[in-house]
Amino acid sequence: MKNLNSKINSILSTGIKNVHNVGRCLFGNGSILEINEIINSRKKKLPGRVIFFIDIFFKDKTKLIQSLNIENNDKTIFVDTIKEPTTLLINQIRDIILNESTKKPSAIVAIGGGSTMDVAKAVANLLTNPGNAEDYQGWDLLKNPTVYKIAIPTISGTGSESTRTCVMINPSNGLKLGMNSDFTVNNQIILDPELTSTVPKDQYFWTGMDAYIHSFESLEGAYRNPIGDAYSNQAIQICRNVFLSKDMKTEENRSNLMVASYLGGCAIATSYVGIVHPLSAALSVVLGTHHCLANCIVMRAMEEFYKKTYKEFWNMVEKQNVYIPTGICQNLNEEVLDKLYESTIIHEKPLTNALGEDYKNIFTKKKIIQIFSKM
Repeated sequence: MKNLNSKINSILSTGIKNVHNVGRCLFGNGSILEINEIINSRKKKLPGRVIFFIDIFFKDKTKLIQSLNIENNDKTIFVDTIKEPTTLLINQIRDIILNESTKKPSAIVAIGGGSTMDVAKAVANLLTNPGNAEDYQGWDLLKNPTVYKIAIPTISGTGSESTRTCVMINPSNGLKLGMNSDFTVNNQIILDPELTSTVPKDQYFWTGMDAYIHSFESLEGAYRNPIGDAYSNQAIQICRNVFLSKDMKTEENRSNLMVASYLGGCAIATSYVGIVHPLSAALSVVLGTHHCLANCIVMRAMEEFYKKTYKEFWNMVEKQNVYIPTGICQNLNEEVLDKLYESTIIHEKPLTNALGEDYKNIFTKKKIIQIFSKM
């Protein structure tokens, strides 16, 4: 562990250096078909229904839905990912499930991207812990083990399949933060690269960049350890190989990016993000920009802070001919700019990790607004 002064250490030392990883990981083309055997094995240990959280994109994909062999007593919830998950949504889904039955489900299965997996993890947490989602936004606030969780990502990059958090927006205070706890970690994940073959090119890039960005933020921060560094370095190298290649969506590259996503999630479970993610969170909270795209937009203003990776990121954008929006923070009124500032500066831990305990004197309101003006 890198030497930290006592104040920074008190802010950042939340126990995440004692890492709890995913229980089991199944990898390979077509491996989603193993889900039925895994569920049957689970039901033998704890009889009960299975709750499936599935990205709404797959609602009319009958082949995939039928392959899941969903039984009559199971429940399917299609997650609309147009907007980022909120604490209100999590509470509402929890209430629906508990009103139907207070019996603990045999398992919860998430099939989709980061938002779908985060929703499933958050609901699983609330089924065994009293209170509402907003009560557990923070570090190690959950007290009880949660429902057995299985995650099957259909896009690569967020690392939600392997992280110890599930991120959501609290509309009442504008805070975008996760339930960061060992209890949030998935018990089983299935990594099937075939599921990413139909992802649109730009979305594939935006989401894949999440693994690259939170890995380099971790390496640039103050709170580090050799295991986390190893995960981050490997995730970054794989991302380079994928996004600097001629075709980032070959079968081999899709497989490799799924590995990078998993490793990136493991990396961030041992450390913290840096400057990009607080700014990105503000774009999500205030302007409704999706997380991974918001990260890429923030990179327009990161040359001052991450000079080497800034240059490499834009080389990847050019190589893959990917569209990154610009001008989204132009002509904003003072009220909106105030909200962007407040939604950024509230993220104490990542900003301390990146800038030190004096981060508020470095990231002044004027400075943050200046940064947003470059987006």
